[in-house]
Amino acid sequence: MTVLLTRHRLFSTGLRRSLAVLLALQLAGCGASLLPKPPAAPVRYTLDDAAPRPAARAPADDAPVLVVAVPRAAPGHDSVQMVYLRQPQELASFAYNEWVDTPAHMLAPLLVRALQDSGAFRAVLLAPSAAHGDLRLETELIRLQQDFSERPSQLRLTLRAVLLDSATRRVIASREFDQSVPAPSDDPAGGAAAAHVATQRLLAALARFCAEPVRR
Repeated sequence: MTVLLTRHRLFSTGLRRSLAVLLALQLAGCGASLLPKPPAAPVRYTLDDAAPRPAARAPADDAPVLVVAVPRAAPGHDSVQMVYLRQPQELASFAYNEWVDTPAHMLAPLLVRALQDSGAFRAVLLAPSAAHGDLRLETELIRLQQDFSERPSQLRLTLRAVLLDSATRRVIASREFDQSVPAPSDDPAGGAAAAHVATQRLLAALARFCAEPVRR
C-alpha cells in the first residue's frame, strides 16, 4: 500500500511538472505573438540607372574650368522621402519606399559627370573645391514628384540653373528645366523608373545649356 501511494505521488508530481512546462511554453508563444512585428525595411531607389555612358568628348586646351555647387532643394524635396500628389498642392510621401539619399545630393555627381562628358570644360569640379574655376553652376531642385492626378501617373522633375562668371559673379545664363515622364506603373517603382528617364533628359539639356555660351 505504501509503495502504491509513493508511485501515485511521483506520478502526480511529474504530471504537475509537465503541465507547468506545457503552460509556460504556451504563455511564451502567446507573448511572442502579441509583440509588435518590426517594420518592413524600406525599398530604396537611386536616380542613376547605371546605364552605359557614351564616350566623353575631349575638351579643348583652352576650355574653362567649371565648379558645380551642390544643388539646393525647395521645401518638401530636401529629404529621402519619395514625394507624390493626388490633388494640386497636396504633397504626400510613400511609406516603405524612399530614395537612397536626398535627390539634391544624388543629382550633384550626375551633374558633374554629364558636364565633364560634354567636352566643353577642361575640368568639372564639385564644390567646395580648392581649385579655382572660371565658371560656376548653381542649381535648385524645384520638384521631384509623382503626380497621380492623371493616368498614367507623371513624374515631374524641375531644376533651375544659373551659370556664373566666378571672378565677377556676373550671370552668364539662367534657365528652368522641366521634365515630365509617364510612369510605367502607378506605384513607387514606376515613379523611380520614370525618374531615371527624366534625370537623363535633364542632364543632357543642362549640359547643352552650359556648353552653349562657352562654345559661342
